[in-house]
Amino acid sequence: MSLTFDFVQPQPEPAADRVTLFADVILPLPLPKLYTYRVPFELNDQVVIGGRVIVQFGAKRTLSCIVAAVHETPPKDYQAKYILEFIDETPVVTQPQLKLFRWMADYYLCTLGEVINAALPAALKLNSESRVQLHPVWLNTDEADRYPLSEQEQKVVAALLDGEEGKSMTFTEVGDVLGIASFHKVIKSLMHKETIFLFEHLADKYSPKVVKKVRLAHHYVAEAALEGLFAQLASRAKQLDVLMRYLQKVPVYQNEHANHNGIEKAYLSSAPHLSPSAVNTLIKNGVLEQFDVIVSRFPLDDATEANMHFRLSETQQAAHDDILDQFNTKDIVLLHGVTGAGKTEIYIELIRQALDGGGQVLYLLPEIALTAQIVTRLMRVFGSRLGVYHSKFSDNERVEVWNGVLSGRFQVVVGVRSSVFLPFDNLALLIVDEEHESSYKQYDPAPRYNAREVALMMANFQGAKTLLGSATPSVETYYQTRTGRYGLVSLTKRYGEAGLPEIELVDTRKAREAKTLLNHFTPELMAEMESKLAQKEQVILFQNRRGYAPFINCLDCGWIPKCTNCAVSLSYHKQAHELRCHYCGHHDRMPVQCPACGSRNIKTVGFGTEKIEDDLKVMLPQANVQRMDLDTTRAKNSYQQIISDFEQQATNVLVGTQMVTKGLDFANVSLVGIINADSIIHYPDFRAHERAFQMFVQVSGRAGRKGKKGKVIIQTADPQQVIFEKVIRNDYLEFYEYEILQRREHGYPPFMRIIRLTVKHMDQLLCERAAILLTGELVERLGREAVLGPEAPYIFRIRNFYLQEITIKLSREHTVLRAAKADILDAINLIRDQKDYKQARFVADVDPM
Repeated sequence: MSLTFDFVQPQPEPAADRVTLFADVILPLPLPKLYTYRVPFELNDQVVIGGRVIVQFGAKRTLSCIVAAVHETPPKDYQAKYILEFIDETPVVTQPQLKLFRWMADYYLCTLGEVINAALPAALKLNSESRVQLHPVWLNTDEADRYPLSEQEQKVVAALLDGEEGKSMTFTEVGDVLGIASFHKVIKSLMHKETIFLFEHLADKYSPKVVKKVRLAHHYVAEAALEGLFAQLASRAKQLDVLMRYLQKVPVYQNEHANHNGIEKAYLSSAPHLSPSAVNTLIKNGVLEQFDVIVSRFPLDDATEANMHFRLSETQQAAHDDILDQFNTKDIVLLHGVTGAGKTEIYIELIRQALDGGGQVLYLLPEIALTAQIVTRLMRVFGSRLGVYHSKFSDNERVEVWNGVLSGRFQVVVGVRSSVFLPFDNLALLIVDEEHESSYKQYDPAPRYNAREVALMMANFQGAKTLLGSATPSVETYYQTRTGRYGLVSLTKRYGEAGLPEIELVDTRKAREAKTLLNHFTPELMAEMESKLAQKEQVILFQNRRGYAPFINCLDCGWIPKCTNCAVSLSYHKQAHELRCHYCGHHDRMPVQCPACGSRNIKTVGFGTEKIEDDLKVMLPQANVQRMDLDTTRAKNSYQQIISDFEQQATNVLVGTQMVTKGLDFANVSLVGIINADSIIHYPDFRAHERAFQMFVQVSGRAGRKGKKGKVIIQTADPQQVIFEKVIRNDYLEFYEYEILQRREHGYPPFMRIIRLTVKHMDQLLCERAAILLTGELVERLGREAVLGPEAPYIFRIRNFYLQEITIKLSREHTVLRAAKADILDAINLIRDQKDYKQARFVADVDPM
């Protein structure tokens, strides 16, 4: 339905006995407060907290938003406009969700509108054709203070100024004004300069999936009538074939109800000898009746309750019982189990018990790739009660899961970090698997939340129990078990007969000096790969960089191509034969000759997953090599296909980025190779050693999981690094004790809370000045010892914005943190209000990863 509104209609005067209601609404915009609208009298009985309404915002803009509160108090500072339309009769956002969303906005220093914008599936937001309009900031800024515009940008602005106030244009109209097809870069640039903003004409985007079905007309169901029909169609062979096809599928004599439900129309023409026109003729002649049915987009509706039972091992059962025992006194328990210990079976048994008690369950995973493997196992146990939620689903599929949780159809949901936004209201159990993973952290846009922390607060609000699971827990989580806040259950042995893999360090520096290094592979790794492949076993190779090469350069003059928008070199991707920026997406064609000196002596430097895959196909021609990284998993079902191929041993060698380190379970993998361990260890971050330990142990855990003796080869130029000793011994406790001492000494989490502020500006000098001023304000409020910086990050320009970072270290005490956040917001607003820095952007990241 179209819901476009240009003007607010005058409302009738209130009758003396009628109550005037007002609604506070959450607009999906980064606004610091809620706006109050008046409820039309005739709609007083329809307003529901958590329902969607249409309102006018500004002179011409209409938006859908969420009702957060209903009351009788008019706003003091402005005349409340009327709500234009009510969309929902029942809430799409529950009260527990609203409470959680308010906490997120407060904790992560963002607005409630930003949280709602991230939480709601796009199909629940009313939206259609995007339009552009001049930004009020630009209109109210003196001409001398505006960002300079290119010739194309000036054309767009002139077109928007030519006409009535508030004129807008569609994207297509912008293209017509410019006379070019690729006009999106111009729009994007104008948005960055806050010259224009986007808005939408409103239309309800969600549409249910409709299937056309057919059934035998009721008067033909009787045996005599059906015999007469056969006689009538005796000379019409194609129509008779269709009728026979229907009767083979639907036993009309034995089950009249089955005929009433019918079958999908497409089934009657799915065989080569069947004619679609014959089906249509039977419908036209009244033999078959056609009707539409709204169906689920998920095959889960058709799944039978398998109730697959399995027996926990003695060790698993002891861990399961210990978890339940600790849940009597602790709301949060950490299950610390080595890779391959069988944690998933324990999760399944706990989920089953939670569902039997009538509660809901959320099972969080860090990567979409893991859901592909886990869902198959869970479907066998929970059937149609299971929902799946992640970003590869279409908008309509995400809405169906959302509505399925609201209606109670899905009692257990498996999903990635965005699943914490789903409308649960009766959570009994929340499982965060691989709780240490940085993938749970949202970086851009706001809210910059950590799904693990949001899940803990969500469980707290709903009185649910939380189980955190990992073979390599985060230092912060394990510290909480030491202080007694969390319970701890340990699994120290692998499930069944499987043992931990043997780990071997190989010195790449020595191999390079001996000239035995072949395409970044040491002789030891190559020999082991050839041996395992000869034994029909599989190999996983880990390289934490995608693409073919990190950069290219001219060997004669040293030229290296850089991104035009970011302070990084462009990576070479061989399959597309282009150079790409992994930060903004900018891409160029691979040059034939150096643009600086004209030389053709251009070479790739370094290597990524694409080059490893390419080299292996030459070096191991007998092997089927496949790659799993961001480039190969963009399509909806690509994760599942790659994993399925590897499970069925259609693939011999799987090359991947950190996607291959996270909880995948393959029975035939006996060798794991880490190609370049040094790039992970030496990353400039206080968590570098923790991430390296976790990554090495996790990827090592993919080997030897089903009784086969596994082996791991780690290639490094520095085998003396202390972290390798702990990885080889798989000694998490020793690693933790070493790391916690470093954190305590230098004042890092879990002993301090960190907030990172990033100042962005398209002018480098103004960016530095704004950061210096902000630092001064923060020091005045928080003290010099709490504020570090400002300084330019390693990558100091991204998407044409220069960056400066300020790090704030705060006590973990709740009252200190709350007061400090208020001071931070005050300081930001003080700088933002100064004329020179109105174009600056300030980003707050609480608990950065």
